[in-house]
Amino acid sequence: MIEHFKALQLTVVELPIEFEEERPLYRAYLKELPFLAGEGNSKQVMYRRLMEKYQIYVETQREAQKEEQEEEMTSALLSVSDLMKYYDGETFDGFSYDFTQDK
Repeated sequence: MIEHFKALQLTVVELPIEFEEERPLYRAYLKELPFLAGEGNSKQVMYRRLMEKYQIYVETQREAQKEEQEEEMTSALLSVSDLMKYYDGETFDGFSYDFTQDK
C-alpha cells in the first residue's frame, strides 16, 4: 500500500503504536496533507483508510475546481455586442477595443 503513496509522491508519517484495550492501534498521516490521517488495528487497515480519505479529498478538490471554473465569468469571455449590452459607463479591467476598425 505504501507504494501507492510513493507513486503519488506523498510521504506517510507513521506514529508510534498505541494500545487500546490490549489491541494495537496504528496511526499515520500524510506529510504533505497533515489533516489527512488514518488509523486501524493493523498497518494494512491504516493504509487503506488513509488512501480512502485521500481519494475523498482529491474528489472534493476536483469538484470544487470544476465549480470554480464554471462560475468564472469575466468580460474577456463576452463578445463585444454582449459586453455593450450590459455597459453602464464603467471601464472594464483589461478591456480595450479599437472602434476605428469597424469603419
